[in-house]
Amino acid sequence: MASILFIESREHFDSADGGFCAALAPRLTAAGNRVDVLLVQNGVLPARAGARDCAMAALLGAGVPVLADDFSLRERGIDPKALASGVRSCALDVVIDRLADGWTVIWH
Repeated sequence: MASILFIESREHFDSADGGFCAALAPRLTAAGNRVDVLLVQNGVLPARAGARDCAMAALLGAGVPVLADDFSLRERGIDPKALASGVRSCALDVVIDRLADGWTVIWH
């Protein structure tokens, strides 16, 4: 079993491949791997409560933990309390922690 952290910096409204993590992470999770998705930069936009985003719904529906970088949220004026249910705000330090714990990190 692998431990994988996807860092998603895009969202589907500004990038044709914004759904990359949402397509792959649930399949890896279903195969028995430990997978988290960290949203950074514009990747945090679909994490807002009420945002209509099938990719975010697919991640949360598959039980994939979704984290949103608190700096990216502040940059875009998004209050962490306004995140969709199941999305958790965190510091970017999580990347270093996961690397130190031997996780594979994939930036998209």
